[in-house]
This record gives sequence, C-alpha cells and structure tokens, in this order.
Amino acid sequence: MFPIKETVFHHLGRYLFHPSNSVWGMVMRYHNSYMAKAKERIGIQARIFYSAPISIDDLYKQIVTCTLEESILPNLNPEQSKNSFSAPNEITPRAVLLASLYGVLYDRLKDMYYLHSTTTGEIVSVYQPSHEENQQSEQQLHNQKALAEIWLLSFSDVLVTTAGSTFGYMAYSLAGIKPWFLMRSKDQKIPDPPCRRSVTIDPCFHSPPADLICRTRNITNPGKVVRYVRHCEDFDGGVKLFD
Repeated sequence: MFPIKETVFHHLGRYLFHPSNSVWGMVMRYHNSYMAKAKERIGIQARIFYSAPISIDDLYKQIVTCTLEESILPNLNPEQSKNSFSAPNEITPRAVLLASLYGVLYDRLKDMYYLHSTTTGEIVSVYQPSHEENQQSEQQLHNQKALAEIWLLSFSDVLVTTAGSTFGYMAYSLAGIKPWFLMRSKDQKIPDPPCRRSVTIDPCFHSPPADLICRTRNITNPGKVVRYVRHCEDFDGGVKLFD
C-alpha cells in the first residue's frame, strides 16, 4: 500500500486528520492574508522543553545561526547603502511563519529584518499567529489555535522545527518535507551544530512497540530487524520509517 515507507503518516494524516470548520477558517484567513503571495514560505516552530532548558536569548541565537548558516534566510547587509534596496517592482518577499509560545522571538526576528536590509535585496516578512506564553491544553481555543498553526506550518516550503516536538512532527509530516531540527540544548547551552537536517519526512515514534524493543534489545540498529525502521536523529530511543 505504501511503496515509499516514510510517506505513511503523510498520506494517512492528510486523509484522516481533518480540522473542524472553525479551525480551517482560521487557517485559510491567515494564510490568504499573509502567506499566500510570498515568493517562499518558511516555517519556524520553536519550543523550550523542561528536559532541555535554554534561555530565550540563546534560543533566538540558535534560530538565527541555523537559518543563516543553512541559507534558509538571507544574510543581513552590514552596510546600509543606497543600493541595498530593490525597486518596488523587483521586490519578491519571503514570508516567515513563527509558531511559538514566546512573543519575544517574533519581536526579535521581525526587528532583524525591519531594521536591516539583506545582502540579496529581498524583503523578509515575519508573522506569528499567536503567542500564548504558556501551554494551556485544557482550553479549547488554545488547542484550536495550535492545530491551526500546525496546518499553517504545513504550507511551508522550508521548515525548521524543534527536535523532539510532536507539534513540529505533525507540521513537517503533513507538509511532506524534510525539516531542519533545532537540536536540544545541552547543559543549557546552544548545541553545536545548532540544527540538523532530517533524512525522512516520517515523525519520530517516541515510544516504540514493546515487541520491537524486545527484538532489538541487544541491537544498536533496529534496521537490522526491520529494514525500513531506524532510530530517530532527534530523540533517543525513538524510531521512525526510512527508505
């Protein structure tokens, strides 16, 4: 049924995971208002986990370092010269959608491209649908916003997501694209490298079936038992589908 193994969740998710009319309305209104006409849509999903604490300042630096080093976003022009701006009819903006609980990340990313031109002359617009500051899983509206942002991220051409985040897994798997993972901090410091490219579009299964665990207990590579299953790049002990 699935000749390309890593597309199982992508196809089943898009077929079965249908948002309500109210959530889809949020998605379409926001996308059509801010993202639809962009030359390129870049999604960034940023989250801080209690198990991998990092300061907001360092998380911002990690996002910027990753997106600039990997040429996901254009570099800033160190010289604000007269030639640093394109004529209006040459402007082809990139749209960045930030999905995060933290409003300060949006403020800093927005100011980065508002206060500086880019070396390519491109315009970069940054958007954040919501910034709830804290997860409020018991609130229906909060959950609706979260689901809407997952679908908005899935419309991206390029995705940067937080390692180990099921929110990010859903977005890139629905999109069918291989994301860049913002790797988890170690000792509350920015990891080196700051991000790593996924080699598959399948989400990581954090808690594999006990049968698979038993059969691979003494095997470092579960692919030796099931050819198309390997350990996740971003979560110890998890498994995902590969081709």
